[in-house]
Amino acid sequence: MGSIHRSGLSRKTNDSARLIVTTILGVVFGFFVGISFPSVSLTKIHIPSGFISSTDMSSTDQNIRGNAPKIYAPRNPRGAELLPPGIVVSESDFYLRRLWGEPSEDLKKKPKYLVTFTVGYDQRNNINAAIKKFSDDFTILLFHYDGRVSEWDQFEWSRTAIHVSVRRQTKWWYAKRFLHPDIVAAYEYIFIWDEDLGVEHFNADKYIELVKKHGLEISQPGLEPNNGLTWQMTKRRGDKEVHKDTEEKPGWCSDPRLPPCAAFVEIMAPVFSREAWRCVWHMVQNDLVHGWGLDFALRRCVEPAHEKIGVVDSQWIIHQVIPSLGNQGKSEKGKAPWEGVRARCKNEWSMFQSRLADADKAYLSQIS
Repeated sequence: MGSIHRSGLSRKTNDSARLIVTTILGVVFGFFVGISFPSVSLTKIHIPSGFISSTDMSSTDQNIRGNAPKIYAPRNPRGAELLPPGIVVSESDFYLRRLWGEPSEDLKKKPKYLVTFTVGYDQRNNINAAIKKFSDDFTILLFHYDGRVSEWDQFEWSRTAIHVSVRRQTKWWYAKRFLHPDIVAAYEYIFIWDEDLGVEHFNADKYIELVKKHGLEISQPGLEPNNGLTWQMTKRRGDKEVHKDTEEKPGWCSDPRLPPCAAFVEIMAPVFSREAWRCVWHMVQNDLVHGWGLDFALRRCVEPAHEKIGVVDSQWIIHQVIPSLGNQGKSEKGKAPWEGVRARCKNEWSMFQSRLADADKAYLSQIS
């Protein structure tokens, strides 16, 4: 028995020695293999601190482990669901920014209102007179339908205005593409005006005061009643600050609270609150660029419309009826350019009415 015990102890001692020797050889072999490959030091890759957020770093670590977190925030704006809500900026503005310095110091003043004109260079003097009626509380945005932009720099204000140039387009084409509600969200009121408006009797700051005083979400200045044809609703009244209804020709109004006797302004010089424009923008059709018929439908975007849509009489304008955009048309079949433009205007009015009626019917049948 003693010899057997000694023999077993001897075998265990030999096994342990072999294991130790094998381990040492493995470490030495691994060391020489390791130093035979080029070394890569992560310290040589210089990434500015803050370029990768702590969340990204932790996500990278977890990706290595195979359990990366997935962000999905359903209340984010459409398309931004995969972003953490704290980084989402869903609205913008037309404020000009510097290329240097601290972003927080860029703006000495943030204009509260936006005024847009759709213009051709031939009307520069008229537009210059109009712009002078707007204080520095207004951002100025010009849509150029004739492609002439640089010449406007003769006016000092033009150098800080926003200029958008696309040839032969209407103001509603521009509005649909450049005045998305999330782009103009910084502005309390948005003026979307034609270029042929006389403004001798108009002051924009006083106009805003009256709009706020009377609770108007959609409005326009009164029109000089002795200059050109207008609806009765939009003619200026000399004895009022604001009016919200009128009497039209017999049979023109099925309801005294509906257009054109109430809840109605024309499309030449409308002014929208931020909230009203968010609705109206969605109603502006992508292909119907003249906007005819839109004025009869604006009432759908405010409630009650007969109280929140009105005409400001004490700040009034003159419609000069200059067919400048009509002359941007094309002569076809022996007709003058303006005739083709006018024909399309009328056709678009009919098309818009049909689309609106069809949309109403489709929705009501869906919910009934």
